[in-house]
Amino acid sequence: MKKKSNLKVFLGNAPWRVKGFYGVRAGSRWPHLEPEESCYLPFPFFMAYTAAVLVRDGFEVLMVDGIAENISEDEFIRKIVDFNPDLTILEVSTASMEIDLRVIKKIKTYLSDSTKIAICGPDINIYSKEFLQSNPDIDFVFKGEYEYTARDLCRALSSDTIDIPDVDGLFYRKSNGEVIFTRERELIKNLDELPYPARYFLPMERYNDTPGGIPLPSVQMWASRGCPYRCIFCAWPQIIYGGHSYRTRDPVKVVDEMEYLVKKCGFKSVYFDDDTFNIGKKRILKICEEIKKRNLNVPWAIMARADTADREMLEALKDAGLVALKYGVESGDQKILDNSGKNLKLDKVIEIVKITKELGIKIHLTFTFGLPGENWQTVKKTIDLALELDPDTLQFSIITPFPGSQYYDMLEKKGYLLSKDWSKYNGYVSAVIRTDELSDKDLEKALQMANKAWAKHQLMKKIKSYQFKHLIKKGIKNPVRTIKRLYSIVR
Repeated sequence: MKKKSNLKVFLGNAPWRVKGFYGVRAGSRWPHLEPEESCYLPFPFFMAYTAAVLVRDGFEVLMVDGIAENISEDEFIRKIVDFNPDLTILEVSTASMEIDLRVIKKIKTYLSDSTKIAICGPDINIYSKEFLQSNPDIDFVFKGEYEYTARDLCRALSSDTIDIPDVDGLFYRKSNGEVIFTRERELIKNLDELPYPARYFLPMERYNDTPGGIPLPSVQMWASRGCPYRCIFCAWPQIIYGGHSYRTRDPVKVVDEMEYLVKKCGFKSVYFDDDTFNIGKKRILKICEEIKKRNLNVPWAIMARADTADREMLEALKDAGLVALKYGVESGDQKILDNSGKNLKLDKVIEIVKITKELGIKIHLTFTFGLPGENWQTVKKTIDLALELDPDTLQFSIITPFPGSQYYDMLEKKGYLLSKDWSKYNGYVSAVIRTDELSDKDLEKALQMANKAWAKHQLMKKIKSYQFKHLIKKGIKNPVRTIKRLYSIVR
């Protein structure tokens, strides 16, 4: 490629559709399919941060989220062709790889060698020389956290003083066809040196992750990156960050961005989609203090761990406007949690969920089936615990061990990995694994049982609530006892 000072760069999240479903890729730690009727859509943080870094560096940038814009592959490709970029950067994922490669081939068909193609994202398979050797339409692969890898490559492509081998974190193909990996890139030490994500390119009203029903339009933020925990089923920290580092932003700068988004951009709520928001009590209390000091008066929500919270922290969060949070519980069996690397005690979960509910903070819980030791007894424990905790919303899934996770290697070694058809790595409906005692069909049945139990639980709550109000109106003195008597007769 001829060196260009006015380099044009396209960043994209290609459409991903399967009959009755749409995919979530960029912005998701677990790329998967959602039913058409769902409105969930995560924000593509890395793509938007990278766009902002490139704009700051003086490059001409276009960013298109084909999933958020709900456009076809042809429309997405037309936008690229019309822009005619020198470099096209696409986020990919394990589960969508077949579609990703198809889109890349189409781009090359239209633009041939006029655009170089770089890919990135949470897929361990792309981080190998063999991958680039077997996919000649792809010119570069960015490894892990890629804002500065993209910037440095663009500088190399547009400058006579920087060469491609000088770019850290890059797989590339030499003129003789040999594939080279330059070297590992250090993680960004000071997250506050990054500009705000370039949200102005994107249809911000489409992004929706609103636990507790926080009001729209809602905006997603990061106050930290990484996770110090070592869950065997999670591939994200290893693939994106190369380990378990945990980096945080300055609490004041976090609230600076929050204030800007609320007061200048008009968002009605904020959701912090950190891997784990509430690590470091002193920092959390400082964020809460800063929010109150500025009188933001905006509802917000977080992704959290139950065991890194306590009453003082939750009270401060509530007082600063927190209305909802998500806790990952995963299983109702302590031994399964111990074997999964999650380092979570169920007694603590029950205690913190109780406090959270007492404070009036809405709760979303997540559970999964298929961790080591799963059997019908542990399935029942998980369902029973979910109903006992009685969150406002919850999610059941089947564990999906992406390549790069410790659990993937464990299952492959035992012969319990039943498919390497990445399009099936979803967890929403089908299982690609088994356990010592449960088959893939058993795990799918467990998921169906759990979802039915939750649906029945919710229905019974609605009925009881209606009956309670109805009985009070009729002047019944003890409506609770009356309802219990009626339900004992029905059962």
